Amino acid sequence: MKTITRFAPSPTGYIHVGNLRTALMNYLIAQKSGGTFILRLDDTDQERSRQEYVDALMFDLEWLGLTWDRVERQSLRLERYREAAADLRAKGRFYECFETPVELDLKRKKQLNMGKPPVYDRAALRLSDTEKDTARAGGKEGYWRFELEQNRIEWVDGILGPLSIDAASVSDPVLIRADGQVLYTFASSVDDIDMGVTHIVRGADHVTNTATQIQIMQAMGGTPPSFAHHSLLTGPQGEALSKRLGTLSLRDLRDRGVEPAALLSMMARLGSSQPIEVMSNLEEIAAHFDPSTFGAAPTKFDAEDLFPLTRQYVQGLPFDAVAAQIKTLGVPDDLALGFWQVARDNIMVLADLAGWWQLFSQGAEPFIDTEDADFVAQAMTLLPAGKLDEDSWGQWTTAVKEATGRKGKGLFMPLRKALTGQEHGPDMRHILPLLQIIRVR
Repeated sequence: MKTITRFAPSPTGYIHVGNLRTALMNYLIAQKSGGTFILRLDDTDQERSRQEYVDALMFDLEWLGLTWDRVERQSLRLERYREAAADLRAKGRFYECFETPVELDLKRKKQLNMGKPPVYDRAALRLSDTEKDTARAGGKEGYWRFELEQNRIEWVDGILGPLSIDAASVSDPVLIRADGQVLYTFASSVDDIDMGVTHIVRGADHVTNTATQIQIMQAMGGTPPSFAHHSLLTGPQGEALSKRLGTLSLRDLRDRGVEPAALLSMMARLGSSQPIEVMSNLEEIAAHFDPSTFGAAPTKFDAEDLFPLTRQYVQGLPFDAVAAQIKTLGVPDDLALGFWQVARDNIMVLADLAGWWQLFSQGAEPFIDTEDADFVAQAMTLLPAGKLDEDSWGQWTTAVKEATGRKGKGLFMPLRKALTGQEHGPDMRHILPLLQIIRVR
């Protein structure tokens, strides 16, 4: 059987690292087996779904290289959901309810006060046709629940292992709201069966949804796919990440210079027993991906950990991979390779290249300590004339040493600070030929 996976985001905001973890795992399962990866937009909520978010999430996925085989939109499948709902009504598995949110909340509170789990009491199943007509006449609109068979629902989870949930401990899920909107639990079940989805990876917060969806799919005559539930992300101290996810959108990480390879390499291993290491492409990541290596415990995520990985990836890039970007900075062709060789070991993200070229092309604001002012002024008179090359630094400092008697750090550091405005950086032997302007004369 061909492997078919899907990523089903709601286009109601920008996707974040939590969404990416789900998308990547489903993509890698399909990629590893030569299967199909579907991008399915859960856009039945017309009030909150926006095309700008659809465009943004597609851009984010393409930036990462997570290309899809086809796109499906739930908003175009509403008639199919009506057909599936009619079928389940005919089978006696759908029933209409009329409780208001306030009435349901009072029921839950009463059950909790009595020490009982807040499970829906199925009161609507006992309503007569007359009582339903009276409710409608009184202005109440009916919504629809799926009647669960109250037995144990069991499956072998691809990450969590054997799972079993007693359906009697779960409320019959609401699948269609009073305004007619089809909810995720139902639409997703219909889609997964119709589209032949074979594997689903999603967050551990969906475990109960999975139990109810297994029954829904079976009631429709379908075969449920294989499920796997990855752990939820927390902050670096174990704190809930939910309030911070807005600052961890993929577009924000991209704007900060995080490289796709670094982000994908981390997300493909975070929470697993495998070490996190930079892999250069999705084929390599897929070849080593194994869902069974992931654990159930909440997984700590710190966005700052992406930057050492990004630096490692960037520093390993060949010149050809960055030549075009270096050219946009205005670096002359004859200096471009040398510039990259000097700058690459001193940047965190590729955007840092701009700062180094500004230093080389515009010159640095001299940093000269008062006690070194006369020394630097004398040293500048000894700077070799003409075009500087990698031998110039050695020739210059030798001449300065002979003229001033200074040596070691007392010789080299004042000259570095005067020319670059920094105490640390690349070897001055390599910097000197790249300096287009020297402000200290």
